[in-house]
Amino acid sequence: MPSFKNPTFQDRVGQAADARQKALEQLRKRPPRDEKIVAERVAAAQRRDTAKAERAVAKQAAEAEAASARAAEAAANAPATEAEKKAARDARYAARKKRR
Repeated sequence: MPSFKNPTFQDRVGQAADARQKALEQLRKRPPRDEKIVAERVAAAQRRDTAKAERAVAKQAAEAEAASARAAEAAANAPATEAEKKAARDARYAARKKRR
């Protein structure tokens, strides 16, 4: 069994150049782009983008509706004004007097 031969710098440079050349040859061997397929891919990407934009708009509308609902609920559950508190207190007082 032969012993390990430590490659020199020139060997490594040569191997790198060979690998680069092999990669370029593989790239050149690839079939050319089919314009029909490229156009289909672009159209599909555009459809995805428009669908995504529509979903985003719908989500924003739903969030705005939820926020307005929360605001309406908060307004309904807001603490009563002084006049409302006084009216409720007077009603309780009148009910208590009526029971006696």
